[in-house]
Amino acid sequence: MTVTDQNQHRRHHDRAGHDEETPPGPLPTTDPKPSVLDQMGGPAGFVYSTVPVVVFVAAHAFLSLAMTIGVSIAVALALTGFRLLRGERFSSAIGGLLGIAVAAGIVAWTGSAKDFFLIGIWAALAGFVVTFGSVLVRRPLSGLAWNLVHGGTHDWRADKAVLRAHDIATLAAALVFGARFVVKEWLYLVDSTGWLAFAKIAMGTPLTVLAALVVVWAFRRSTKRLVPQA
Repeated sequence: MTVTDQNQHRRHHDRAGHDEETPPGPLPTTDPKPSVLDQMGGPAGFVYSTVPVVVFVAAHAFLSLAMTIGVSIAVALALTGFRLLRGERFSSAIGGLLGIAVAAGIVAWTGSAKDFFLIGIWAALAGFVVTFGSVLVRRPLSGLAWNLVHGGTHDWRADKAVLRAHDIATLAAALVFGARFVVKEWLYLVDSTGWLAFAKIAMGTPLTVLAALVVVWAFRRSTKRLVPQA
């Protein structure tokens, strides 16, 4: 065996021995981050917001207004009890019930089924005014929220890229609120209760998720630029 062969044999032996002594360990695993939809309650949250609306419209097609109100509240109570049994927070579970109760109360007072959606219509207008107004005064709402979450000590408005990101995120939220108000108000004026229900469902969670994705992007961009990384 030549000197070269001996050296190659020695290197191969050392490498094999090293591999035997330090076997590779398991690859580190990381838990997947919850999606925006998961953080908003997931598919179950979408169902919880949809069922009372569908029940109200379906019941109104066959029952009197008083019976429709009773059925809606009964379903809301059953849904609240189910959510509490699943271990959800009391505030989250009771919130849906209160919303249905208030909407049903307005319907009982006015005697018009379309008024079941009145709170959502005016809430959309208020949301548009607040979000769009915050952009006009150069204090976009998502930026204020980000700074509050991070201790309220960052001069985030001085960073043009961060300010622009929050302008975009807050305008996305304003667009969602504005679209909801325009569409639902028009359907309300033409007295289309069925299409109001469809608009509430179609423009509810799906559009909220889209706007939330833009807000999450703005939050991450702000954190990357302004918060020192470990």
